[in-house]
Amino acid sequence: MASGSQRRGVAYAACVVAASFAWLAGPWASPAAAARGVERRLSNERTTTIWAYGLERAAVRVAPRPRARRIDRVVLENGDGFPEIYVLLAEYRSPSGASWLRIRLPGRPNGRTGWVHSEALGSYEITHWVLRVNLAARRLTAVFDGRVRFRAPVGIGKPSTPTPTGHFWITERIPVANPTSPYWPYVLGTSDYSTLTDWPGGGEVGIHGDFGEPDRIPGDPSHGCIRMLPGDVGWLARHVTLGTPVLIVRG
Repeated sequence: MASGSQRRGVAYAACVVAASFAWLAGPWASPAAAARGVERRLSNERTTTIWAYGLERAAVRVAPRPRARRIDRVVLENGDGFPEIYVLLAEYRSPSGASWLRIRLPGRPNGRTGWVHSEALGSYEITHWVLRVNLAARRLTAVFDGRVRFRAPVGIGKPSTPTPTGHFWITERIPVANPTSPYWPYVLGTSDYSTLTDWPGGGEVGIHGDFGEPDRIPGDPSHGCIRMLPGDVGWLARHVTLGTPVLIVRG
């Protein structure tokens, strides 16, 4: 039987989860507005980001309408064989009650968004982390719920294979056990794609170890990936969650 302290801990955790998602269940709008269809934001990608896995290869459209132009389909696995993750930006309820989600799309070209019916995605997950990568400063900053928690120098793409800028998110977290691996001790896969179209896995930009070249951090030695010193990427992998936004800026 659980002790009193254990029961209180479980109750507290349940309250935290409920509070995190309570704002999603708020009132939509007045009946007059609902008759026109209502849209509300789900993620601000600074302190709160909602994400979900794909469930079915549904069409992604330019607008929340069944006959709107199709621009892509939901992908169930990424280029590395991991379940694909989608960041949910907004939800739209049509006058008929149909629910649509505006999502960020992984893959080239970077930065696309589109609409998909909500049944195509799984249950909602939430993160309060965001990573900011300043290419000019060669620095990564990790922020939790609006507060800076961690800063570290990074190695970025060389001029011929630059690290692409934009809004991305963490899609994979892979521990690397072998300390002789250039990626050791972790690889954090992202939805960012490099300029190298023939790279294994499609050219996904990862955040990983120093490739055996710690003296080149900070610097610009990579093919587009973000390199970190082992202790720094280890800290990051132990703290940030899947779905965490990654904002990459020039300066």
